[in-house]
Amino acid sequence: MTSPALDRRALSDFRALAGRIDGNGPRYTSYPTADRFRNGPDLSLYHDALDACRADAPAPLSLYLHIPFCENICYYCGCNKIITRDHGRSARYVSYLGREMALVAGRLDTRRQVIQSHWGGGTPTFLNPEEMRRVMALLNTHFALAADGEHSIEIDPRRVDQDRMALLAELGFNRVSLGVQDFDPEVQQAIHRIQPFEETRAVVDAARALGFRSVSLDLIYGLPHQTAARFGHTIDQVLALRPDRLSVYSYAHLPHVFKPQRRIDENALPPAGEKLDILVSTIERLTAEGYVYIGMDHFALPDDDLAVAQREGRLQRNFQGYSTHAGYDQVGLGISAIGAIAGRYVQNARTLDDYYGALDQGRLPLARGVAMTADDHLRREIIGDLMCNGVLELPAIEARHGIDFDRTFSAELADLDRLAADGLVRCEPGRITVTPLGRLLVRRVAMVFDRYLRDDAARPVDNGARAANDGAQPIRIVPRYSRVV
Repeated sequence: MTSPALDRRALSDFRALAGRIDGNGPRYTSYPTADRFRNGPDLSLYHDALDACRADAPAPLSLYLHIPFCENICYYCGCNKIITRDHGRSARYVSYLGREMALVAGRLDTRRQVIQSHWGGGTPTFLNPEEMRRVMALLNTHFALAADGEHSIEIDPRRVDQDRMALLAELGFNRVSLGVQDFDPEVQQAIHRIQPFEETRAVVDAARALGFRSVSLDLIYGLPHQTAARFGHTIDQVLALRPDRLSVYSYAHLPHVFKPQRRIDENALPPAGEKLDILVSTIERLTAEGYVYIGMDHFALPDDDLAVAQREGRLQRNFQGYSTHAGYDQVGLGISAIGAIAGRYVQNARTLDDYYGALDQGRLPLARGVAMTADDHLRREIIGDLMCNGVLELPAIEARHGIDFDRTFSAELADLDRLAADGLVRCEPGRITVTPLGRLLVRRVAMVFDRYLRDDAARPVDNGARAANDGAQPIRIVPRYSRVV
């Protein structure tokens, strides 16, 4: 069962309520969230995860590969990247990726099938064609990328041409995600990302001509000089491209965390009310044009796999956001990449020196991680159901986990009653349903079941660093744009 569709009443209520409901909340691409990972864990955590994954063969895998290099800095960006024009640096990185793949595949013992893969960054197409071919050859040596799987790559439309798009198709990619942010020239100048509409349209046209299954565009609202009217013009241009999926992220100005943001003129940022108007008008326009509101930042055409999965109650979340294949163990490769393997989360070293140093010693480049408890598994399922499908079927959860829901979550149910009074949820015997209004504030609903946040509230601590690390963000209007932790 899925959440009912958004309507004008839900958007009107959201506009009225958003100014009152204010608090930091994770995006829940994992639970526990990445800020809860333990620094410097024993390497046995990763070994145990891979050993348990090996025992689960022949179940397929998901795979994330991080390419950190970018030629130019975008002032808003919160991703883990390395700004350089020295393309010689990527050759060494590719070599070390091969070492990491060999170590991971060696522990798995078999050439496991990969049903979903994603190359993120940075700018993955920073690699030259031969380096991309080498990375793909290494992946296919150590893993078996399923021909009918989802294989996606993030691309910068300013850095690819027809030949590079043809290469991506040749290598087996069938989905592309294009960074756009905003087509307004003044906004682009302010964020140091000049990207004409025609340049982006040429890449979209090439992807369609080459038979890519899906084209996704990323936008950001809350950037300098944006207004609802000006961003509306960007939406007009986006709709002319008719992407299969859209992500509309909110910008959080955190110059104390991300130094490049210090180059952004704070006085040019839209005020809170204008930023909320941008969001609401964008949702209204996209849904009126036939896009399905998937949740959080995501929209999709009705026949897209995400929209179908949502209708059928199969939607899931992983570190790339909403997904149709998030239920598989995910292997992370490259600096800062996160794996979710057999009930453990593992994250690689964030710097090249630490990453290379570990691999030079013949060990996996583990920097942080955590092993999930039984309570973590239970709450991850609950949070996932709320955020993806909008319904909790309590008898099914009780049966799977051997609990009495009312007794186990008495405090949480009391909090849900308060959210129900605001119209975010409906609590009925045996079922909790997220309303259309609640879908717009779904993180606020999910936070009710986050035990770590409850512990923090009972034992106040300085969460500034934690919020920065996990992409925690004020529910109201200032979430962070950051896809890679």
